[in-house]
Amino acid sequence: MKKQWMKFIVVLVLWLLFIYWLRSWLGLIVVPFIYDAYISKKINWQWWKEAEGPVRFVMSWVDAIVFALVAVYFINLFFFQNYVIPSSSLEKSLLTGDYLFVSKVSYGPRIPQTPLTMPLTQHTLPVFECKSYIEWPQWDYRRVKGLGNVELNDIVVFNYPSGDTICGNLRYQAQDFYQLCYGYGYQLYPNRPDPDSLTAAQRLRIYNEIKQLGRRYIEENRNEFGGIATRPADRRENYVKRCIGLPGQTLQIKDRIVYLDGKANKEPDNVQYTYYVKLKRHLTDEEMLEWQITMEDLIQLNQYGYMPLTNTAYNALKGNKDLVESIQLVTDASEWEIYPLNGNYHWTRDNYGPVWIPKKGESIDLTLENLPIYERPIRVYEGNELEVRDRKIFINGEQATKYTFKMDYYWMMGDNRHNSADSRYWGFVPEDHIVGKPIFIWWSSDPDRHGISGIRWHRLFRMVDNIK
Repeated sequence: MKKQWMKFIVVLVLWLLFIYWLRSWLGLIVVPFIYDAYISKKINWQWWKEAEGPVRFVMSWVDAIVFALVAVYFINLFFFQNYVIPSSSLEKSLLTGDYLFVSKVSYGPRIPQTPLTMPLTQHTLPVFECKSYIEWPQWDYRRVKGLGNVELNDIVVFNYPSGDTICGNLRYQAQDFYQLCYGYGYQLYPNRPDPDSLTAAQRLRIYNEIKQLGRRYIEENRNEFGGIATRPADRRENYVKRCIGLPGQTLQIKDRIVYLDGKANKEPDNVQYTYYVKLKRHLTDEEMLEWQITMEDLIQLNQYGYMPLTNTAYNALKGNKDLVESIQLVTDASEWEIYPLNGNYHWTRDNYGPVWIPKKGESIDLTLENLPIYERPIRVYEGNELEVRDRKIFINGEQATKYTFKMDYYWMMGDNRHNSADSRYWGFVPEDHIVGKPIFIWWSSDPDRHGISGIRWHRLFRMVDNIK
């Protein structure tokens, strides 16, 4: 009996420390059950052990599976989770096929907004292609105190901000819903005037009409798009990028270089830009390995005539006259997919801003000129009603010339700068979307190679903080 009391005290202390950390005293409900399991034993928790035949066999498996699911649920929710790099937006810092150990304790875990969900799933049950979570209850955002805060140039896992609204058809779910709306709206909008000839109020009105026109088109073509669905913040797709702008900083990109408060930020060691390349011959396997050129890069080169290169690879190719006929940086002037989609700032991926990154508790003067930049944080992320009437801005029914932000926001970008869907395309990342910090790579496999030869042994257990 003394041994049982010792077990009970240890488990009770650990549980009380856990709920104190969470600041969720609702967890005290569990204390009587812990007491019963170790001391009073009024409830026969393992009644199936007294059964015979198939009942005992089946229930032993059920008991093991339920315990495993509950343990995984709590570990994933509050401590750490696995994340695999699905695309090349962070190449060559993090590679496609890298598996990351992501710590939620680093920035503090979120109390789940949708607590009833199937462990090891994000939003969809893969076999049944249905939601893996129940939308009720929905809890407000709250974050438990962690070991630190997001710092400049950290690699961060977060929920995709524009993933609040999606098309029901799986074929379109990976696409930005708002870019789809504007894309179809532009095609359907009659006699679209030159935005430069309009006032700020006129532009806001016309861009809103364009978006609504595109949305109606998607709604009316349900067979194609599968209707329109929404997702809570913690059930949106997980993205991983580098934080290159902190709350309260003013960010500007000039000729590809990121400036913060007027000072150039250090570029990542493996930053990549896209170049038009003409080769005199095929690259050898040794050259591809030395310059970290992937099959995905070669496919881009063969199809479009360009591919991403690090500074090291660019200098090596440029100096190899026997291999390279010509090499030239891709300069992109496209502005139609750049955030804010309802703005008209003529910003591009290489020349962007300046833009002030919202900080909790700080205010900004609101004008019709800067409203497109801050409309989404005010309306969507912070849950306000916002409208423009008679060239005046109204928030929650009251005229507003200033707005004080309730959350911190971050600016995220990929190291593969010309091949990354990031804040330049969908804007700020709110603090309630932050998932965690990758600590190390626990596994890495090259998608271009199979079997043992595809394992990147040199990357196993590499610390992500060392990737600058």
